[in-house]
Amino acid sequence: MFHRLAADAVLLLHLAFIVFVVAGGLLALRWRWAPLLHLPAAAWGAFVELSGRICPLTPLENALRLQAGQAGYEGSFIEHYLLALIYPAGLTHGIQFVLAALVLGVNIAVYAWVWRRRRRRSR
Repeated sequence: MFHRLAADAVLLLHLAFIVFVVAGGLLALRWRWAPLLHLPAAAWGAFVELSGRICPLTPLENALRLQAGQAGYEGSFIEHYLLALIYPAGLTHGIQFVLAALVLGVNIAVYAWVWRRRRRRSR
């Protein structure tokens, strides 16, 4: 029971991290220190996608699921949980580049917006 709950907790942590990577820049609207946490996380997310690597949380979740007597899965978190919802075919390197570009584009837009708002407030 513990291993199953731990695997589910890792799954939720993984999903929260992905949401933070994509939209965490919005926290900079509220807290000036948020980019200190978000920018390294976004860089890591882009690196994982662009390099074709698997996030270390995926093997951890799989190991916990195996210890709980459940089946692990092949591939990455995105392939297993999100890709089936978004794309009917398998994850390709091209799709990974698109996902990385999406993450970078969203974050560049968010930080540009944050920068403009702060500049206006300081005037």
